[in-house]
Amino acid sequence: MTIRVLLADDQALLRSAFRVLVDSEPDMEVVGEASDGAEAVRLARETRADVVLMDIRMPGTDGLAATRLISEDPALDRVRVVILTTFEVDDYVVQALRAGASGFLGKGSEPEELLSAIRVAAGGEALLSPTATKGLIARFLAQGDAGADRDPARAERLDALTSREREVLVQVAGGHSNDEIAERLEVSPLTVKTHVNRAMAKLRARDRAQLVVIAYESGLVRPRME
Repeated sequence: MTIRVLLADDQALLRSAFRVLVDSEPDMEVVGEASDGAEAVRLARETRADVVLMDIRMPGTDGLAATRLISEDPALDRVRVVILTTFEVDDYVVQALRAGASGFLGKGSEPEELLSAIRVAAGGEALLSPTATKGLIARFLAQGDAGADRDPARAERLDALTSREREVLVQVAGGHSNDEIAERLEVSPLTVKTHVNRAMAKLRARDRAQLVVIAYESGLVRPRME
């Protein structure tokens, strides 16, 4: 299957560079370009893109608002948003993940890393990379008062998880891949994937990125300084 990619960035030069890169891959194609968030939402509906590469800072409707509109639209529940940002860790990134983004990537990433991120997001396996996860964790650490953002409703929802699912969720929040979790818990990667999928279903999380956010906001994982 061909992965349909939508580019959303207010810089035409960057969009052109991303288009050349994406279209050079046999399993991908660019199905549209947007210069602001409102256009990105409209094109997401029209093109049924699999992955939206979304810049955060755009005129008018920014990437954060556009991400929220896409994630809240039931008709776009299969669309995955990957945030592209100059700075890999900032308040906007955390807000975007809370709004429903599948993960984020720095604009200075290597081309192969970007292509890999698109494939991973399209496969529903985001959060995109250990680097992205570590960046998110660092942001939570920098926020200081972790309890201020805790969501009691999400904490109650954790009651639906089994003890093993909670254990796996803690590992996911630590930025570990399925293979790494399997090694740590001495189970198979397939078993880990099953637990992750069940946790996502019970917590109504779109993907691993949302699991990480829920783990912190519910208080299951407490930020700590290394």
